[in-house]
Amino acid sequence: MIVPAAILIARLIGPLFAALGLGLLLNSTFYATAVGEGAHSPVLIAIAGMATLAAGLAILNAHRAWTADWRVLVTVIGWIFIIAGLIRLILPTLAETLAPAVYSGPAALMVAGVVVLIIGGILSFEGYRTAIK
Repeated sequence: MIVPAAILIARLIGPLFAALGLGLLLNSTFYATAVGEGAHSPVLIAIAGMATLAAGLAILNAHRAWTADWRVLVTVIGWIFIIAGLIRLILPTLAETLAPAVYSGPAALMVAGVVVLIIGGILSFEGYRTAIK
């Protein structure tokens, strides 16, 4: 059976986002420190930019549909990854400045954790519900 691209991507990204969301909620101090340190590492910014851009391009090459259902999350995530990757590669000093300002505060990490956990839950549910049937 051939699995549609949106379902395959949801099966990959959903659990990853769910785990990251839980990690952010349960270990906010750790992640605040990690973001603060990582934002000042040129090598890490460049590698993260390449990886994020590659992931976004892979997602949009496999699936880019503006549908009125859960699959639009896959498309939006692909575009967010592309934009984030390009910012890190083309404007690394902007990424270095923005990351600690946006993600290092405890409230910001909690909001990010909840949002990422919800998106991860939706994608996991939609990606794996066909496997349960």
